[in-house]
Amino acid sequence: MFVYCTSLPVEQWSVRACQCRFCLAHGALTTSDPAGSLELIARDPDALLRYRFGLGTADFLICSRCGVYIGAQMRTEEGAFGICNVRAMLPIPTGVPSPLAMDYGSENVPERQARRTRRWTPCR
Repeated sequence: MFVYCTSLPVEQWSVRACQCRFCLAHGALTTSDPAGSLELIARDPDALLRYRFGLGTADFLICSRCGVYIGAQMRTEEGAFGICNVRAMLPIPTGVPSPLAMDYGSENVPERQARRTRRWTPCR
């Protein structure tokens, strides 16, 4: 479960559809707000799977019971930052903008961390 707080109206959310195999397989549409806050809550830590891609820069969180991709979290010296999957929200908000197709495959570790620090939501 997560609590995503943003002052942006839904129609102004930045919604992204990563084109990697993982995100396409999960049908993920992620959003974040650098001025907002995100709290990832694991009531049952055993039900939360953490997956790390090859660069190992973030934990991608998946419910072990239903298989839903919930979001991702990255920890750096500047703090923790995250994104959430719009399709994991209950209920899914109405008025969500069409997603932008994204490809992050050419980024190296420093570039990826810098982008996420700028664009992802600070985690509590």
